[in-house]
Amino acid sequence: MHQGGAPDLSRLEASDLRAFLAARRGDGLTNTSTARELSAVRAFLKFAGGEDAVPRLKGPRVKRTLPRPISPDDAVSLAQDVADQAREPWVAARDWAILLLLYGAGLRIGEALGLIGDVLPLGETLSVTGKRQKTRIVPLLAEVRSAIEAYVDICPYGVAKGEALFRGSRGGPLEPGTVRRAVRAARVRLNLGERTTPHALRHSFASHLLARGADLRSLQELLGHASLSSTQVYTAVDAAYLLDVYRAAHPRA
Repeated sequence: MHQGGAPDLSRLEASDLRAFLAARRGDGLTNTSTARELSAVRAFLKFAGGEDAVPRLKGPRVKRTLPRPISPDDAVSLAQDVADQAREPWVAARDWAILLLLYGAGLRIGEALGLIGDVLPLGETLSVTGKRQKTRIVPLLAEVRSAIEAYVDICPYGVAKGEALFRGSRGGPLEPGTVRRAVRAARVRLNLGERTTPHALRHSFASHLLARGADLRSLQELLGHASLSSTQVYTAVDAAYLLDVYRAAHPRA
């Protein structure tokens, strides 16, 4: 770092952090990655020495990229393709249920995989624990409910209260990386964009609801956003989608 050697954390100044960030940028880090590292350093310094130990420094400007929704047909095709590649019927049923849950209820992948057997038997709504341990209630479409129940019926490990609803191939809780890898392979086979991820299904859920007239406050509750500003990004998404349609279809565009 700027001080050289092992620095005394109590003597760190903004110039030291600038030197660190400059070095990391020299390693090829983007603004987004650099901002993430600065955030991690700040958290460590705050943990080690309190608020006063963190030098004031503005991080690099990060361009906020808009989430790009995929069409309802592509969402279903993605889930179907992932299920079709499964080696065992119960895994196919599991993957189909998870991806329908992300698109049909707008869950984060961590929220879906964090569900436990206590949610059974399923009803018309589902209690979900999201970020900061905030609980919300989301409607459960009949198709999604049926998909989850079909998985539960054939899961070889059973589903007990207090244990993970979605199981991995060896019976333990299913890891998010397993789902992400399956989606990554499916999007290649289906020739979908690189932004087609499990989280993109949540974005699509929000964007499609907004396009069909859902108000922002209701959408905020469904998504579990702490502030309305997090939800308002979807108004820009909807406008961006309409602009794409216009450019593709209008003869003068």
